Amino acid sequence: MPVGVTPGRAGSESTTKAGTALGHDMNMLYNSSNFCVLEFSGFGDADIHPAGGFEIMDKGMRREIFLDGPQAQLFKRDVDELMSTEPTFDEFDAFLAGYAGLMTQPLAMH
Repeated sequence: MPVGVTPGRAGSESTTKAGTALGHDMNMLYNSSNFCVLEFSGFGDADIHPAGGFEIMDKGMRREIFLDGPQAQLFKRDVDELMSTEPTFDEFDAFLAGYAGLMTQPLAMH
């Protein structure tokens, strides 16, 4: 997924790496006033999230979903395809809104 996209384009408004000392990566790929997308890698084992995944958070609904395995691969493919069109933040938010029906996990502040 692309990061550091120029202002006015969909992508990262900020990028964060956490947990690298443990061999785990958590990258904020996208952050708008409506949505946040995190990518996780290096977590789990061969049976549990072997390739990590993506967490999509809807800030307005205060709900989220975690995509892993084939769902994560499809999400990444769809994002890469969308990014090839150089979408605006509004267009990227509209794309993420398509996942709203799947977001059943309430957001919890830590």
